[in-house]
Amino acid sequence: MASGEVAVLAEQLSDIELVRGFDPRALTRGFLDDPFPTYHALRQHAPVYRCPDGSVFLTRYGDVNAVYRDRGFSSDKKTEFAPKFGDSPLFTHHTTSLVFNDPPLHTRVRKLLMPAFTPRALKALEPPLAALIDRLLDCMAGLGAFDLIEDFAAAIPVQVIGDLLRIPEDERGPLREWSLAILGALEATISEDVARRGNQAVADFSCYLKDLIDKRSKALIEDGSDVLSALIAGDVDGDRLSLEELVQNCIFLLNAGHETTTNLISNGIAALLDNPDQLALLRDRPELINSAVEEFLRYESSNQLGNRRAIKPVSIGGEDFPAGTLVTLCIGAANRDPAVFADPDRLDISRTPNPHLAFGGGTHTCAGMSLARMEGRIAIDRMVRRFETLERRGSPVRGGRARFRGFLNYPMRAD
Repeated sequence: MASGEVAVLAEQLSDIELVRGFDPRALTRGFLDDPFPTYHALRQHAPVYRCPDGSVFLTRYGDVNAVYRDRGFSSDKKTEFAPKFGDSPLFTHHTTSLVFNDPPLHTRVRKLLMPAFTPRALKALEPPLAALIDRLLDCMAGLGAFDLIEDFAAAIPVQVIGDLLRIPEDERGPLREWSLAILGALEATISEDVARRGNQAVADFSCYLKDLIDKRSKALIEDGSDVLSALIAGDVDGDRLSLEELVQNCIFLLNAGHETTTNLISNGIAALLDNPDQLALLRDRPELINSAVEEFLRYESSNQLGNRRAIKPVSIGGEDFPAGTLVTLCIGAANRDPAVFADPDRLDISRTPNPHLAFGGGTHTCAGMSLARMEGRIAIDRMVRRFETLERRGSPVRGGRARFRGFLNYPMRAD
């Protein structure tokens, strides 16, 4: 047997071992640091993978995209979250927010939110966003050495969401930690401490928002720039949000806009540092920033996993499954499917077309995707233009989560 054939066989055997040992509820640190070899193996050998708990894990672009658009699948997570969270603040939050609900609640909340994300509304947000980013870059220039997450990427979406809800500047301190604690509890398996911190964060944030909603209800801001006022006063066919729906969907707004945008910015900068030819290309051709952002979204999707539950018997990838089957949609694997993306493991900031699924699909396509794109575009473009030298300073640490792919810290220096 030729050496090339031996190498191919060895790779296939390694892939098969990755597939045999895969369990989304028992992931290794190695997987969390770099899940893409496992995703590749699953897509190649078991694209419709039956997990030990009876759920299904999908890695092909076509299958993931089809489920997103199939009304035979539900986003409602009450069945999944009841045994996980019990009667707790986390259960109340995740079963009341926009993302884990079907119509009619999903329809009502989405219609009320969408005016905040029109081109006109986003244009109004752009000058203060650019000013914020420039202030952060000024501070980083003064430091020389800084952390990409703490000093830059995480600070941007918290301020943007704070502005959207008109949360007073001096009251925004706890927002990021609340968001991290709540989202951390969405991992497939969580410890008692993670659950405790998540529940406390929902309780504390809910208490804060109820007070804020009470104050805002007495003095609504009607210039169209305040999402909270729009949610309080808005109605769909005469139906308004209840106080609980208001509270939980304001929490959702922070969570949806915080970590995923933080990850987009930091994953994008990290990808450029790992691919200096692409960084040089972006410096030479700054007009590529929009396609670069799309490529960062594809290459290192901020949100790697989604879920749906079959509400009727379904067929996925030629296999039949009963009603009630839980399906995990692996966005990170779909976005590197060679059937759709040429040379998918290569960063190509000029890639076009780029039909990635980073924002999901169907009726649940991310409502804030234009805002996220704008934040990523301005932050990455201004950082690359500002500093002639961008370098890692030490070893970055990944976030250690499967659903949300980002960094805990990323030490850097810039000149």
